[in-house]
Amino acid sequence: MGEPRVGEVRTGTVTEITRSHVSVAVDGTPGTVSRLEGSWRRPWGEVVEELAVGRRVTVGVIAVEPGVRLSLAAAEDPGLWAFLGSLRLGRRLSGRVAAIERFGVFVDLDEGPGHPVYPGVGFVTIPELAWRHFDDPADVVAVGERVTGAFLQFDTWNGEARLSLRALLPDPLEAFAREHEVGRVLRGVVTKVAPFGVFVRVADGVEGLLPSADERAGDRVAVVLQEVDLGTRRVLFSPVPTV
Repeated sequence: MGEPRVGEVRTGTVTEITRSHVSVAVDGTPGTVSRLEGSWRRPWGEVVEELAVGRRVTVGVIAVEPGVRLSLAAAEDPGLWAFLGSLRLGRRLSGRVAAIERFGVFVDLDEGPGHPVYPGVGFVTIPELAWRHFDDPADVVAVGERVTGAFLQFDTWNGEARLSLRALLPDPLEAFAREHEVGRVLRGVVTKVAPFGVFVRVADGVEGLLPSADERAGDRVAVVLQEVDLGTRRVLFSPVPTV
């Protein structure tokens, strides 16, 4: 079958068993199963007790660089792995918000099997929730709320479908760039202070850097628009010249 590829389910031969990992050769390519990838449901000790050097095992390929990383846990839920592997970039997936955490939001999808451990197979990281600024993900979605997101990638480490809610919303920076010319004076609020300047929000979902400024968070300021780079999502301001 050739070199292992991320997302594949392959069979291989156990070549080494240690307290921290199991080495598996997949069609001659060496790979490693760490103790974190042994099982969703059972402790590592139980997993390795069932293995022996020379035994054939089924594994999921979770990474190929810098080395081939494998998962025995993937073989416990072949339906989940197959579902995630069938998804393509941009596909719309809907479901209900199952849990809100400080690092992201779990979504219980309408399609596919459930997750053996997490509240939902769908997962939205904080940046992919919305274009606009927010302090808490609960300000954007609520548990039980129905949402639809665009599929970004198969997270082979966690057995999740990474989604983006904001990808299905208009990008406020694009509209801002069309409607505001360089040199225009704008008014906004300082949202963050950094060693090299302050960040100023001038519209919902649009923030930019005002270099070498002394303002504090919450201050209202006037700025001059210097640059909008849609490719890097960089917005640059300068102070309003004094007369």
